[in-house]
Amino acid sequence: MSTTIQHVTYRNLGWDTAADIYLPADFDPSKAYPAIVSTHPIGSCKEQTSGNVYAAGLARAGFIAIAFDASFQGASGGQPRYIEDPAMRVLDIRFAIDYLLTLPYVDPERIGAIGVCGGGAYTIHAAMTDYRIKALASVTGVNFGRLIREGFSNFDPVSALHAMAKQRSAEARGEARHVINYLPASTAEAQQNGISDIDVLEATEYYKSPRGQQPNGATSGLFSFNSAAFGWDAFLHAEVLLTQPLMVVIGDKPGGFGAYRDGLEIHGRAASKDKHLVVAEGWSHYDLYDRDEPVALAMAQLLPFFQKYL
Repeated sequence: MSTTIQHVTYRNLGWDTAADIYLPADFDPSKAYPAIVSTHPIGSCKEQTSGNVYAAGLARAGFIAIAFDASFQGASGGQPRYIEDPAMRVLDIRFAIDYLLTLPYVDPERIGAIGVCGGGAYTIHAAMTDYRIKALASVTGVNFGRLIREGFSNFDPVSALHAMAKQRSAEARGEARHVINYLPASTAEAQQNGISDIDVLEATEYYKSPRGQQPNGATSGLFSFNSAAFGWDAFLHAEVLLTQPLMVVIGDKPGGFGAYRDGLEIHGRAASKDKHLVVAEGWSHYDLYDRDEPVALAMAQLLPFFQKYL
């Protein structure tokens, strides 16, 4: 079944958010539908896995699904560009829900959320303090706060924070912004530099090749503003505040970005009385982005989950 995509914009704090709404093939604007917010990975965009795979799959099953570009990224507004601030990413989810509530064909009591990679952990954090989200799912979710304190800072967060403070001061005095790329330019370059981690290699293959490459999937971050993530924890207070039905999907091939361990952690810590851990055996973090078999495995669990609770 095909779906229809509507390109929309709506107001965020002081800029516009760009989003795609995926509508079921038999969409009837006179009806009230369950709706799901789909949040993209770190350095990604709405045209990649959150939209063209998961939002599209949800729409084919009869849901309204909205995939948006994060503030300061993709086609959304906000300056300076390429900020990856967890607090803002969570706020983006709230604004997506606000927008859904203005649509007459969305049932306000049947709103869910899903996220991929960093978007999965942002979705978890948003749901803890926004109970308009009635059910949520994290697909190979990564806690960006933990990741930046560990691998993304070479396990030396204090030195990284000193460097970021120095760079931000320089930028405040008029020096050029320092935008970093989270990934090598190619898998060949990664291997030449001695990188063997499955997540880095497969992320590079996805984002830097025709398989997943999109103009707005920049995989970039503004170095000086990354400091905001160091004191953030996606799972803080989950034992008390994360009460909605939860599904966590992970592959069983652990990599350096840590989705496997993060998935086990949040599944164990969540206060949700109805929580499910789905392990895609034989598949990796980036297989769950777009590979047919693992995505089908995930959707086979996600669809009945959302149908039950929305």
